[in-house]
Amino acid sequence: MKVRHLNCGTMHLPTGVELVCHVLLIETDAGLVLVDSGYGLDDIARPARRIGAMRRFVRPVFEVAETAARQVEGLGYRRSDVRHIVVTHFDADHIGGLADFPEATVHTTAAEYRGAVTEPGLRERIRFRSAQWAHGPAIVRHEPAGERWRGFAAAKELTEIAPGIVLISLPGHTRGHAAVAVDAGHRWVLHCGDAYFHPGSIDGYSPVPAVLAGMEAAVAWDLRQVRANHARLNELYRRNEPDLLLICAHDPDLFEHAVATE
Repeated sequence: MKVRHLNCGTMHLPTGVELVCHVLLIETDAGLVLVDSGYGLDDIARPARRIGAMRRFVRPVFEVAETAARQVEGLGYRRSDVRHIVVTHFDADHIGGLADFPEATVHTTAAEYRGAVTEPGLRERIRFRSAQWAHGPAIVRHEPAGERWRGFAAAKELTEIAPGIVLISLPGHTRGHAAVAVDAGHRWVLHCGDAYFHPGSIDGYSPVPAVLAGMEAAVAWDLRQVRANHARLNELYRRNEPDLLLICAHDPDLFEHAVATE
C-alpha cells in the first residue's frame, strides 16, 4: 500500500508553538483510506459551532487548501474514492473532515463511540462536538482485543478494509483512544494519534514545551494511563526497529521527516 502524509490543519498555540494535524492517506486496491481527517471545510465555514472555544487556544489557520478534501482532489482523486476513515479519537481536530467524505465508513473503538456519542460523561459532553457527526456517517465500532502487535496486547487488523491496517487500543488521552499501524511496504507506520504530543515524551531527552505538557495533562481522560502509554512507547522507541516509523498527530518535525522518507 502507498501511504502519503498530509498536514490537514496547522495550529499556532499562544506561546508560538506550531502544530500540525498529521493525517495518513492510504492507497489500497479497494480505494482510499484516511487515518484521521484533520479539520474540514465545514470547520472553516462554521468554526464556533464545530470547534467551540478550544479554537481560541489552538488557533487553527483554517486554510481550505490544507483540508483532506482538497488534498485528495489535488492528487487527482474524487472525494468519493475515500472509502474508509479510521480515527484515533473523536476530538474535532481529528474528525473535522469526516463530513467532507459522507460516503466513507468511519472506524473507531467501541469505547470511543460510547464516550463521544452514546454515553458521554460531563467532561466528554463538553469536549466532543456532535456537529462533527451530524451528517450521519456509517460508523463501525471495533473491540481491539486478543490479538497482539509488536507487544501491544489489544489490537485488531481491519481486514475488511485491507490487510496491513491495525487498530490498537491505547486509551488515556480519551476513553477509547487508539493508535493505527499501517504496512507501507518498506516499513510500518505507527500513527499514535494523541498518545503523545511531542517526541520528548517518548525519546527521554528532548525537552517538551511546557504548554504542550500542560495541555496534555489538562485534557487527558486518564493522566496515569497517558504516562503509562509514554513508557510503553519509549520501550518501542528504544528498540529502534528499522522497519517502524513512530509518529504522533501534531509534531511538525515528525511530519516533515515522514514526508521526506515517504
